[in-house]
Amino acid sequence: MSVTSKIRRQGGAAVITLPPTLLKLLHLEVGAQLELNVVDGELIARPVTPTPRKRFSLAELLEGSEEMSELNTLTASAREGDPVGRELG
Repeated sequence: MSVTSKIRRQGGAAVITLPPTLLKLLHLEVGAQLELNVVDGELIARPVTPTPRKRFSLAELLEGSEEMSELNTLTASAREGDPVGRELG
């Protein structure tokens, strides 16, 4: 499928329009990301496949929290007292 599109200015950006039939053919929606490359003077646009974000379990999120609690207890005295210089209190 060959499509001709005109470059136009929108604000400070140069914009090309993709017809809805091309979006359907590529299984894309408005807001999808494209990787743009120039090869031998030709513009190549490829859909970016999003990498799924890792989902953490509660156990993974809480890992190390006991050590942090212990560290906070050990350093509590360093956080006590009045400001010595121009610290915000």
